[in-house]
Amino acid sequence: MTGPATTVISGDSSDAAADNHPLTGLEAECARRAADLTVPALLERNALEFGDLPAISVIGSEEAPLTWATVRTRSLALARGLYELGLRPGERMLIAMSSRPEHWLVDLGAVHLGAIPSTVYATLSTPQLRYAAEHSQAQVLILEGAEQLERWALVLAGQTSIHSVVIVDADALPADPLPADEARLRPRFHTLAEVERDGAARHTADPGVVDRLWRAVHPHQPVTLLYTSGTTGTPKGVVLSHHNVLYQSVALEAQVDLPAHPVTVAYLPLAHIAERVLGIYAPIYRAGHVHICTDTAAVVSALAAIHPLSFFGVPRVWEKLAAGLQTMIALADDERRGALAAAQAVTLEVHNLAEAHAPVPEDLARHFDDAQVSVLRPLLGTLGLDRMIWACSGAAPIPVAVLRTLASLGIEVREVWGLSETTGTATINTLDVFRTGTVGRPHLGMRLRLADDGEILIRGPLVCLGYLRADGTIETITDADGWLATGDIGTLDDAGYLTITDRKKELIITSTGKNVAPAQIENLLRAHPLIGQAVAIGDRRPYVTALLVLDDEVAPAWAKAAGLDADGPDASARLAAHPAVLAELQGAVDAANSRLARAEQVKKFRVLPVGWTPESGELTPTLKLRRRIINEKYAIEIDDLYS
Repeated sequence: MTGPATTVISGDSSDAAADNHPLTGLEAECARRAADLTVPALLERNALEFGDLPAISVIGSEEAPLTWATVRTRSLALARGLYELGLRPGERMLIAMSSRPEHWLVDLGAVHLGAIPSTVYATLSTPQLRYAAEHSQAQVLILEGAEQLERWALVLAGQTSIHSVVIVDADALPADPLPADEARLRPRFHTLAEVERDGAARHTADPGVVDRLWRAVHPHQPVTLLYTSGTTGTPKGVVLSHHNVLYQSVALEAQVDLPAHPVTVAYLPLAHIAERVLGIYAPIYRAGHVHICTDTAAVVSALAAIHPLSFFGVPRVWEKLAAGLQTMIALADDERRGALAAAQAVTLEVHNLAEAHAPVPEDLARHFDDAQVSVLRPLLGTLGLDRMIWACSGAAPIPVAVLRTLASLGIEVREVWGLSETTGTATINTLDVFRTGTVGRPHLGMRLRLADDGEILIRGPLVCLGYLRADGTIETITDADGWLATGDIGTLDDAGYLTITDRKKELIITSTGKNVAPAQIENLLRAHPLIGQAVAIGDRRPYVTALLVLDDEVAPAWAKAAGLDADGPDASARLAAHPAVLAELQGAVDAANSRLARAEQVKKFRVLPVGWTPESGELTPTLKLRRRIINEKYAIEIDDLYS
């Protein structure tokens, strides 16, 4: 805890309140609806009431959608198959697979057993994969194919708790037989098809085994495990409950008025909290239809194909859409461009009035309706955005200019804020209640307060169970009163809207929503003797770069050994620009990158010509990086890295 709170804000009121602020009527209704829900129980409901409705499709595939009845039948079969492999309630199962229906099904199979599935990012390095295996003490590993098997080979060759490996692509199954000793030590390998086939037969013969297990699942039991980077680079295992994820689904439904059985696009990795909620749990709660986009880079094409009613985009996606629309307008003929400009002006004026809760004059409303029908919707239809009811942005800050550009085109994107620890969205701008440039007000049932140093503290039904310990127990991460210190710094305006101003925990969030721990990158870079200081850059940027400072003792000696001139008052500047030094440092960056996940890897670097000291301002008296000072002082050099 960082100090006494200064403000307490409730989920639908901007007034300061006591810590025991009672639930409002809508909050109480959400609590009532979510009280007894579990994922297996909802799947049973969907199979019985909506069994013939589509549940999961793959965009571009000729395969028929999986219906809700099929999803449940196959999940039960996989549950029994995993049970026969030895997976039991409370045990962990790791999944290394792209977005495909089997990912959903095997995850839900584990959930029916009361086990805890955890999807790992495809970009993790071998040490990071080993950490996930060792820390989670997973019993079962699900791999997609040869690529994943190759990435996990060194981990599986060591001593892990994984006793069974299930591979989706049967052609990637390792060849047998092996020598007796090696076969004894190696995990058992199976194909997913045989696990499902065996499970289906056993479940048909004796359904009671799985039925007893899923009916024993309770709302406050873990439903998934998400690994998220900490400031030191050591991942945290966030444990979410059925109640966490389904309360989020209930609260979203209460705040966002979508038709029954909504159509959505799933394009983010299932290791991402947003896709977990919006791609799995909310569709189960709403019996919606998920369209899987197998290539994240093709999400714009996916929108054009599906015309979804709602969409969550990381800032980079919205930036690309805004740029694409502006390009289309610029390429239009003069008459068309003029009509679009007039439509944008009217639409933005209505947006501004809505934000201010001011009435829209009848004449303006008529012009607005005409602009939507005759000008903007045809344009948005080319991108699949013409049916959009709920559009939101999160995972990283989004420029206000992008939000206003999209709003002028009739795309009302609402910014939200949250963490894996808060089951995603903890604050929200709704369709009717919003303030551009803020991340909104607390979600229904949530309470928010600011500590004396501005750190955001939050509590409520969306706060996770805690962090998984290596011994399998769960570490509580809230204080005695249930408050979670988020590590983010913010301000509250007079209407209770939250603005994120900084990150106490020094975590980089790229413009694509990737969480990157700078300390880990910097430690790897400084492992090279030539590098005295390193700072990773990338917050709100598309990729990670680095500023490097040569070691003032090692660099001259290294230069002399290499036959370089290391004397004179400008020696440091000359060495910082010398091709031989740059080549050596490129090797250091490459070595660091080999141990980092793709999103963490340094794409470009700049060697600065001067050293850093406490006196020059870049370092504290204890020689820690002053990141804000560095970002301000070297803004031009940093911008050049992204030019």
